[in-house]
Amino acid sequence: MNKKTVKQSLSVLLISFMAVTPFQQTAHGKSTLDIQADAAILVEADTGKIVYSEHEDKPLGIASMTKMMTEYLVLEAIDEGKIKWDQTYKVSDKVYQLANAPGLSNVPLRADQEYTVRELYDAMVIKSGNGAAIALSEVVAGSEGEFVKLMNAKAKELGFEHYQFVNASGLSNYDMLGMYPEGTGEDDENMVSAEDMATLAYYLIHDFPEVLETSSLSSKVFRPGTSEELVMKNTNGLLKGKSYYYKGADGLKTGTTPFAGSTFTGTAERNGVRYISVILDAKDEFGQPSSAERFIQSRELLDYGFKEFKTVTYSLDNIETKKDHTLPVPNGKDQTVSIKIDKPLSIRLSDQEKDKVKTALELNDTKVNEDGSLKAPIEKGEKIGQLIIEPGEDAEYIFDQKKAPYKLDVYAAESVKKASWFVRSARSIQDFFGNLL
Repeated sequence: MNKKTVKQSLSVLLISFMAVTPFQQTAHGKSTLDIQADAAILVEADTGKIVYSEHEDKPLGIASMTKMMTEYLVLEAIDEGKIKWDQTYKVSDKVYQLANAPGLSNVPLRADQEYTVRELYDAMVIKSGNGAAIALSEVVAGSEGEFVKLMNAKAKELGFEHYQFVNASGLSNYDMLGMYPEGTGEDDENMVSAEDMATLAYYLIHDFPEVLETSSLSSKVFRPGTSEELVMKNTNGLLKGKSYYYKGADGLKTGTTPFAGSTFTGTAERNGVRYISVILDAKDEFGQPSSAERFIQSRELLDYGFKEFKTVTYSLDNIETKKDHTLPVPNGKDQTVSIKIDKPLSIRLSDQEKDKVKTALELNDTKVNEDGSLKAPIEKGEKIGQLIIEPGEDAEYIFDQKKAPYKLDVYAAESVKKASWFVRSARSIQDFFGNLL
C-alpha cells in the first residue's frame, strides 16, 4: 500500500521529528578497543547490527567453529523430522579411527557400540568431539562428503559471502588420516569470514534457541553409569566456573588448529540484551597465537557492547502529537482520533552521534485528504499508518539488506464516524468567518 508522509501545518499535524539518539559508527572506523587478532566482529543478536569489526570480510580458518554449521544442520534435520534425538548410530570404521586418533579433540567412540543422536550431539557441542561431528554428518546425509555439500548450500542460503566448508568437524583435512570427505582435497581447510561466522551464530540462535541449552553447560557426563563414562568439559572459557568467566555468557564454540590459530564465537545476554562476538586467530602481545587471548578479547568486545550502548525506546511519545496521542480528523463527527501501536521498539544506541536517528509518522494515503489530514470514517483497530524509525547512514548489518528502517504499525484506538453534510458545511462557514477576524 502506498503511503505519504504527513507534514506539520496549521490545519494538520505534520509529523517529522529528529530524535536525539544515534546508531554507533560501525566496522571500519573509530575504535577504542585493542583487538589483536586477524579478524573480529561484534554484532547485536537481536537486530544483526554490526557494532564493531576489523577485517570482517576476510576468509580465515575457523577450526572447530565449523561444528556450528554441523549443529545447525542437525537441529534443522531434527526440526523437520528427518532424524530423531533417540535414534541410534552404529560407528563406521572412519568414525572409529578418527574418534580414537591421538592428539585430536574427541570423546572416544567404540566400534562395537551404538550411540544416540543426542549423545553424539552433546559430545560435539560440549567436548568438541571430532568423531561425534563426523558421525552426525553420516546420520544426516549418509556420508561426510554429502554433508559437506549441505554445509555449503546452507551457507549460501543464509547469505554467506566468504566461506568454504570442507568437512563437518573443523579438522584440517591433512589430519584426517587420509579419510577426508569425497570432493575435497588433502590440503583444504574450512575457511569463513568473521562476518559470516556472526551470521551463522545469529541464525543458529534465532532458528534453534535450544542450542544454548547445551552450549551453556560447563560440563556434562557422557554415558553415565557405563564403562564409557566420561566427564566432558566445555572448551568455552567464558562459562561459569571457567578461567575467564563472563556474566551472561552461554555459547557458542571454540576452535584451534595450527592453520586457524585460536578462534572463538561467543555470545552473552544481560537484561534481555544479547551480543555475538567472533575472534579469528587471536594473538598475544608478541604476535603469537593465544588460546587465552581469544577469551580476553571476546570479553573486551562484549564489554564494549554492554557498556557503551544504552537501550532507547521508541513509541508515539517520539512524535509531535498531543499528550493523549490524538490526531485531527476535520471531517469526522468527532474531530480527533486516538492512535496506538502494539508495543514500543527498543534499540541499542551509543551516546555519540545523537542527531542521526529520525522518526516520522507516515499515514496511509487511503486515509488522508488532499491536504494530508486524516479523513473519516475510521474504524477502531484500523491501521492508519506507520511509525518509522530510521538510523543514521553509518549503521551496517550482517544481512544483505538492512533491517532498518524499523516500522511500527499505527492503529486507530477508537472509531470516528463521518460528520453529516450539514455539520461539515457549518464548520466551513465558521472557519471562513474565523479567518476574517
